[in-house]
Amino acid sequence: MRYILLSVLSLILLTSCGDKKKPKDKFLPDASGAINNVSVVTENELWNGSVGEAIRGVLAKPVYGLPQDEPTFTISQIPPAVFSGFVTKNRTVLKIETSKEAHIKILDDVYAKPQKVIVVSGKSKQEIIGVIVKNEAKIVETFKNMELAERQRQMAKSPHSFESIKEKLGLTIQFASIYRIAKETDNFFWIRKNITTGTNNLMIYELPLDAIKRNDSVVGQIIKIRDSIGKTYVEGPVENSYMSTQNAYTPFIDETILDNKPTFETKGVWRVKNAFMGGPFINYAIEDKINNRWIVIEGFAFAPSVEKRNYMLELESIIKSVKIE
Repeated sequence: MRYILLSVLSLILLTSCGDKKKPKDKFLPDASGAINNVSVVTENELWNGSVGEAIRGVLAKPVYGLPQDEPTFTISQIPPAVFSGFVTKNRTVLKIETSKEAHIKILDDVYAKPQKVIVVSGKSKQEIIGVIVKNEAKIVETFKNMELAERQRQMAKSPHSFESIKEKLGLTIQFASIYRIAKETDNFFWIRKNITTGTNNLMIYELPLDAIKRNDSVVGQIIKIRDSIGKTYVEGPVENSYMSTQNAYTPFIDETILDNKPTFETKGVWRVKNAFMGGPFINYAIEDKINNRWIVIEGFAFAPSVEKRNYMLELESIIKSVKIE
């Protein structure tokens, strides 16, 4: 009898354990918010003082390479007492916490998905400012990468179907079907879309590997090449007018990695020679040693009288989707 009771109890325990369901993943609403808009959650007192100045000095720093000053991000300050409900769904959030050790945390999908929440803490204003200043590059890069990914996700909803880019240049690049091919040769593409006051543009072309040499004059080489390409392929509105580089603005150049390949990134301002047209450009020269060539992909915007930051972010997001065979 005792053996039977033990057996029954064991069976009940096993059954009850088996009936336990695994906890479900936490439901998160879709993140929202305009491109390049960061929610800053902090007390009004901090926002209106030195902490707010430090935050604005990082997030609202002017974007290099634009004809007029535009902030890196548009900032919306929210007091912690009202940070609830819909306002928590913004894609990018910076939270300031006081009375805690000086620290920075980068969190994913806290209130919505996809989302990046950066928490900066400190026991004093100076500690908080110190963390912000020390981690400036990390904060900006985290939020910018989030916005690049979001723009890529949006454009992937209606992808282009141009096969000739892959056939002629041996690469794939993702952009929306609203873009059209304005000019095409065996090794050059000019792709554009109409925007409210002008156009957003891409150029993709290849060069021999010896066309760009790694030395102190590399920025001059890249500008000379883009001016030659502009004169050959991008004509202006009047006779003898074509796209060139605005010499009054010193181009910015840096080295980065695209598609696991060494890449020169150049930013500056273009103009049309003999015509009153201009705007920002971002140029990536990708060293494709396997195929013994450089792949150059450039984005440039013509959008007079309006802000150009978000147009340039879209072009950058397109360029960074490149995959070379």
